[in-house]
Amino acid sequence: MDFDQTKAYEILRKLSAGKESFDFTGLDAKRVKNFTVAMAGGLHYSYAAAPVDEAVLEALQGLADEQDLIDKYRALLSGQIMNTGEGRKVLHHLTRGQLAEPVLHNGRDQRDFYFNQQERIAAFVKAVHNETIRGTTGKAFTTAVQIGIGGSDLGPRALCLALDGWATAVGRKRMDGYFISNVDPDDGAQILESLPLDQTLFVLVSKSGTTQETLANELLVNSSLQRAGLDPAKHVLAVTSETSPLAHNEAYLDSFYIDDFIGGRYSSTSAVGGVILSLVYGSATFTELLAGAHEADRLALEPKIQNNAALLDALIGVWERNFLHYPVTAILPYSQALSRFPAHLQQLDMESNGKRVNKDGQAVSYKTGPVVFGEPGTNGQHSFYQLLHQGTDIVPIQFIGFTKNQRGYDIVVDGSTSQTKLLANLAAQIIAFAKGQPVAGENRTKEFPGARPSTLIYGKTLSPASLGALLSHFENKVMFQGFAWNINSFDQEGVQLGKILTKKVLSGQSGDTALDAYSELLGIM
Repeated sequence: MDFDQTKAYEILRKLSAGKESFDFTGLDAKRVKNFTVAMAGGLHYSYAAAPVDEAVLEALQGLADEQDLIDKYRALLSGQIMNTGEGRKVLHHLTRGQLAEPVLHNGRDQRDFYFNQQERIAAFVKAVHNETIRGTTGKAFTTAVQIGIGGSDLGPRALCLALDGWATAVGRKRMDGYFISNVDPDDGAQILESLPLDQTLFVLVSKSGTTQETLANELLVNSSLQRAGLDPAKHVLAVTSETSPLAHNEAYLDSFYIDDFIGGRYSSTSAVGGVILSLVYGSATFTELLAGAHEADRLALEPKIQNNAALLDALIGVWERNFLHYPVTAILPYSQALSRFPAHLQQLDMESNGKRVNKDGQAVSYKTGPVVFGEPGTNGQHSFYQLLHQGTDIVPIQFIGFTKNQRGYDIVVDGSTSQTKLLANLAAQIIAFAKGQPVAGENRTKEFPGARPSTLIYGKTLSPASLGALLSHFENKVMFQGFAWNINSFDQEGVQLGKILTKKVLSGQSGDTALDAYSELLGIM
């Protein structure tokens, strides 16, 4: 049923009446200790600074039960059609391991299919690393470049960047990794100009095999390879579906497959992320990431919300969005390794839950997904935190932090290390947002109103297992919120209209005078 038809909705509405903000004066050591949930990968979820009390938590549990959130998750895992708009199963969890009975499609066990692709990728990567597979000139490959856009870029890029420091420190880094995504030729040219092309392997990623920006960048890459006297067929491999024009194509060194049951923004644990991550950091690293994600997927089956971090995080987000009326959420990792993780979560959340109709195509009368943005701390503190602290809108924050840095290098300045300073800033920001500071005298520019909520995910260090758990946490959070709102989190029709109009512009026959006028302004016509 629609979200606002539940009994829990009315209970939560009454609980929120008159609450323009939450009183955090009771935020103390006891609350910090008691409002913490263990996660997979050695992580923990702290919601002590979230705007909830026992009455709200009880009502949120009622919402989870009434909307059958765990049963819907089990239905997804068992292969039921959960992408109702496109009539498809949703199987990204299955790339990480089996959590339900086997899922069959046209007589094929889908887990076997995904696992077979992982084995094929591992064998290919081993051949690259032991130099059995080489480029046109016979030199070993030292660099891998992924060509893709959207889910074929944001997730894999965020994960690749996140593991670089860890892999370097433990001796796991095998190749350099880069990404080309934007159809703007300057993006591709900047990367290509800096590469040893004769030692570079390109990973072309397009499930349909028809993605306009990706195919344009493929031609840009092929042109550069040919000008360098290199054979693209010995330097480019494809990740695509078995029915795309890229599949089983001799123009590529090899091809690895995904299917329509893996949505782009959920595809980082499929071949879409598996090829580039395995090439750059080794197959064992990718396997560890999958294990962390699988453990988190398993823990997300717990029906009690205070033992299920992903479900609890989702429901707190619903409370903030629909009852406290906060339209924006900030993702602030205090880890430079996660510099592109907020961009991935932006697509994951906004493309999944940026919907105005329910699963039956009927308009909903309540708010759905929030606007999501973020930047690593402490950089953001010197940028947009001014608005977060003293602006007129309250923006809930999701902090992420680790007690140890990845590379192990640090320096003591003024009695403390840089990592200590980083974490001190994180702890200080949580309290500053929650408790604020009363005005000193009559100068209200120095007043911090406080009552700005946040949650914290923390762990010892960012490793493949903890990164996989972190990825799964947010994927499952978004999924649970979609279930609660009765919307389809697994299609993305919102990207289609722009594509259609772009094709009309390029054909020279748009049929829209305003579109033609803008095209003329931009020098297209």
